[in-house]
Amino acid sequence: MNQTTNIMGIPFPNITMDQTVTILSDVVDQRQSELFHVITGNPEIVMSCQKDQALRSVVDQAGIVTADGAGIVMVSRFRGGQLTERVTGCDLLFRLLEEGSRKNWSFYMLGAEESVSKRAVEVIAHNYPGVVVRGRHHGFFTTDEEQSIVEEIQEAQPDFLIVALGAPNAEHWINKYRHQLNARIAIGVGGSLDILAGKTKRAPAIWQKLNLEWLYRLLSEPSRWRRQLILPRFAVRALLFREHR
Repeated sequence: MNQTTNIMGIPFPNITMDQTVTILSDVVDQRQSELFHVITGNPEIVMSCQKDQALRSVVDQAGIVTADGAGIVMVSRFRGGQLTERVTGCDLLFRLLEEGSRKNWSFYMLGAEESVSKRAVEVIAHNYPGVVVRGRHHGFFTTDEEQSIVEEIQEAQPDFLIVALGAPNAEHWINKYRHQLNARIAIGVGGSLDILAGKTKRAPAIWQKLNLEWLYRLLSEPSRWRRQLILPRFAVRALLFREHR
């Protein structure tokens, strides 16, 4: 693994999107029995780790933590780190589907509304014909339904379990059942299934390139303003953060 950059105690490996896909491809090829948990580490998760020790433990056990968000990369640069690009859950999902279509990788999709879940699978079948979707389930299930979902995933044995339950719910759910899932790799991808299904529009490429995707989302969904307040708070705390020795 490449060297890491520490952001508020969370080690982020200095890897690009291409390198991340290569790492995950190797994990699939090795076919190890232990689940490889990918956490797309955005400012919200990093901030939550400062007070949520259960989440911090999940992050510490992850196979890899990617830099999901311009804020992570920018803080790294200000602090002399070497993170060079974002590896967001959404971008990673699309790249894995592209690679998976060539390599016939299998996926199980968990999360989002029923109509969104169904539409996402239809889009995958049309745009990524080589991908094998071994199953799907919407994200509005009860606690009583969880075990049957776990058993369905266990039976499916997917290369990739894609979990769109929001952060940190996805991370906790994956960790809770990690020894039962029978998947190679599990990834929490936030609202990426909404984007894949076309329910939510992704920021235009120029906004992404300028690291202003957060602003585009805020302008598109003004109701997100309270949630977006975490970004300046994260920037200030991360820049001033000192390791406890």
